[in-house]
Amino acid sequence: MIKASVILSFYNRVDYLRLVLAGLERQTFKEFEIIIADDGSTPESIEEIEHLSVRFPFPLVHIWQEDIGFRKNKILNRAIASTKSDYLIFVDADCIPHPEFVKEHFHNSEENYCLTGRRVNLSEKITQLLTRENIKNGFIEENFLLLIDDGIFGKSYDIEKGFYFKNKFFRNFFNRKKRGLLGCNFSIHKSDFMKINGFDERYEAPSVGEDTDVEYRLTLCGIKIKSLNNIAVQYHLYHKLQERPEKNLLLFEDIKKSGVYFSPYGIKNLSK
Repeated sequence: MIKASVILSFYNRVDYLRLVLAGLERQTFKEFEIIIADDGSTPESIEEIEHLSVRFPFPLVHIWQEDIGFRKNKILNRAIASTKSDYLIFVDADCIPHPEFVKEHFHNSEENYCLTGRRVNLSEKITQLLTRENIKNGFIEENFLLLIDDGIFGKSYDIEKGFYFKNKFFRNFFNRKKRGLLGCNFSIHKSDFMKINGFDERYEAPSVGEDTDVEYRLTLCGIKIKSLNNIAVQYHLYHKLQERPEKNLLLFEDIKKSGVYFSPYGIKNLSK
């Protein structure tokens, strides 16, 4: 039975996708499907995904759209429409999940709440050490001291967000402060996400549109943001960071001025 849908936003990096899927194979919670939300990858990448899906032990669906620029929000909305469960977990396809990641999102789920975890940002050096095989064998968790060392003396950062706590006291302590929604690590009931009509597809550049805007509109309609810091843990593979484009910031300012949480440019496109 499929109880949750893990939606992976993806573009061309099949090498990273293999590592993320290896992390998903290790999940202690098994009752989920995977939707690859592909924003226009090449035919070569598509062919490799087809080969991966045949061998993968969980239901895996590949949703693709033509590459005519950055349209992540549009493909995410299409992925949501194709899901078979009412619980959505959003992950970028360059973020390897901790083995308890899906379980923690699902078991902590509540109606009228959006859950958000955090991620460790791995250096290029650590990223190059990772393989599909060693991830499946627990390399990251068993070599966490290596990550701490690289966090102190190397170029990994946010290492403290990689500690996974089972103890209730530590969970409450490290989540006593409110944290913003992280687009690569959040979950919500589909019925709650539909209250804001999903992602606003007018954001056609990275940043803001897939998290800051979503958090603002969810909060506006009464959905609370709940932190899963040190509970829903991810390891972010190295790549160069992207700048926040001004046009996204200007659009977000307009949305805040309107004070409207339901976007007509969402899953149900009412602007046409």
